[in-house]
Amino acid sequence: AWVHGDPRKVIYPTDSYGQFCGQKDTLNENKPILFYFNILKCASPIVLINLQCPTTQLCVSKCPDRFATYIDVQASYRYKPDQWNYFKQFCKPGFNNPRKSVTQVLRDEDCPSMIIPSRPFLKRCFPDFSTKNGVLTVANQTTFRDGRGKMRNVTDLREAANGINNVLDARSVGMKIFEDYAISWYWILIGLFIAMIVSLLFLVLLRFTAGVLFWIFIFGVIGIIGYGIWHCYWEYDHLKGIPGSDLTVYDIGFQTDFRVYLQLRQTWLAFMIILCAVEVIIMLMLIFLRNRIRIAIALLKEGSRAIGYIMSTLFYPIVTFILIAICISYWAVTAVFLATSGEPVYKVMANQTLCKYANLTCDPETFNKTNVTKLCPGAQCTFAFYGGESLYHKYIFIFQLANAFVFLWLVNFAIALGQCTLAGAFASYYWAYRKPADIPLWPLFSSFGRAIRYHTGSLAFGALILAVVQLIRVILEYLDHKLKGTQNSFTRFLLCCLKCCFWCLEKFLKFINRNAYIMIAIYGKNFCTSAKEAFFLLMRNVVRVAVLDKVTDFLLFLGKILVAGGVGVLAFFFFTQRIPIFAQEAPTLNYYWVPLLTVIIGSYLVAHGFFSVYAMCVDTLFLCFCEDLERNDGSTAKPYFMSASLHRILGKKELSPKKA
Repeated sequence: AWVHGDPRKVIYPTDSYGQFCGQKDTLNENKPILFYFNILKCASPIVLINLQCPTTQLCVSKCPDRFATYIDVQASYRYKPDQWNYFKQFCKPGFNNPRKSVTQVLRDEDCPSMIIPSRPFLKRCFPDFSTKNGVLTVANQTTFRDGRGKMRNVTDLREAANGINNVLDARSVGMKIFEDYAISWYWILIGLFIAMIVSLLFLVLLRFTAGVLFWIFIFGVIGIIGYGIWHCYWEYDHLKGIPGSDLTVYDIGFQTDFRVYLQLRQTWLAFMIILCAVEVIIMLMLIFLRNRIRIAIALLKEGSRAIGYIMSTLFYPIVTFILIAICISYWAVTAVFLATSGEPVYKVMANQTLCKYANLTCDPETFNKTNVTKLCPGAQCTFAFYGGESLYHKYIFIFQLANAFVFLWLVNFAIALGQCTLAGAFASYYWAYRKPADIPLWPLFSSFGRAIRYHTGSLAFGALILAVVQLIRVILEYLDHKLKGTQNSFTRFLLCCLKCCFWCLEKFLKFINRNAYIMIAIYGKNFCTSAKEAFFLLMRNVVRVAVLDKVTDFLLFLGKILVAGGVGVLAFFFFTQRIPIFAQEAPTLNYYWVPLLTVIIGSYLVAHGFFSVYAMCVDTLFLCFCEDLERNDGSTAKPYFMSASLHRILGKKELSPKKA
């Protein structure tokens, strides 16, 4: 890919001669925009973006800003030279012969038959479409002359206009979103920093007040959702009687200004119903799982104690993030080079519809020596797209799949390395008989070194198995996308079943791999042996797995929601200028939900990074605890390695020393 690829094909548009527009140190350095001679020949904007429009394409410094036809400009070039000088910049380079007959100029496509007001988008000139009183216009005109003696209506461009208007509306929204980010980026960073401090503070305090804080987590989430229900009801009741508020979302359709939906009572009613359902589900889960939650909180206390002795583990997710960022960068760069590794393909473009050579490949260097121009006057050999007929170019799609597979493998390996490293650090805490005196020095760095030196093959093998399943899921999603329009119900049903099965398989493998890495960190055995031992160990303690592991995950999830929700509520009041102290500091935004959603999602990810360490700690301690119960009996010869608090928390009957 790096030998054959050329990212300039993505960065710069390409004209009909295969030259890049706007590239430095070339003739087109000051011509960064692509201009289409006859945009009416282009079926849709997609064709334009793919550079396969059957008309001459030229690099220009700016798009036309007026209506003009070649016939009018040629007729008046003697007494209106300014018009000719302006028009000829859209002709082929070097053409300056207004005396040439109009028929020959249009046949040879030396100049466009017309130019229309346009604006650059994706570095290409698109007609400057707009709507006036519901009527489609270009520069406030509904008709124009096509340069061939006909008056045309702007609606003749409707196929392109419909798609372009949607794209331009999206661009308008995108520009407003970009402006909001440019204004509020430092406030977003402050919000994420607050989320990091809150997450770190909670994890530190868990060592001393795990039970109290997690009950605060639980009731905090209930309170936040309750406030959301009350706010939705207040908005719903406040809009009562306001004209237009009783319309439905279906009535107003899709709107780029999302604030319109907040003026509808139906929107707030839907929000209120969703929040009520979530509130009821959480309340029922708390009622039926209250005893198990107490047990899970006790296990979390032990986990907080372990993290308290090995505080460096809280910052290991930064290492995993850096490794994954490197993997993503490698994949993205290689994918771009692969996608741009095609050679320029030139095709015959003929004005005559009956030309038998039209759309056939050609060589621009030898084209003028062939008889094509004699049989098809005006035919040209122009650039069409990037591709190729060699063995390499035929298998580029396969190479892209291989690149995706390597990406999945490397990402899974980075995650596996992190899990094994953390498991080794926390296992060294558990298997220290006298805590903390027997905990080795620098347990995290020692565990990382062991994982790199001794367990690289095991981690790579586990990541390989998971990557294969994930690649199959990617292929199934690709096939589902390609066959979405098919009417074969059996095919769709089969694909749906396969997607469901491989989704379940991926979840199962992630669970097995995670516990296998813990066993690898404890015993140093190979992947298959560790996975088998971990699986059967968990099956022998399946009740504890269900009670402790999943309830712990639920509590940690509630913690993430509380951090994200708390910071989100604070950001909501700040960006809507409802905090009097900071009302003057809050930026004026187009869409306040842009930084708000960014802060909420970012806070959740920050909290997830810290809490994932905690989850790994609990899983490791739980697996070590189960192994400790099976290996030892609490006697002097085989003492338990678990702490005294765990003696009181779990397995009270099993923990009594066995009689000789």
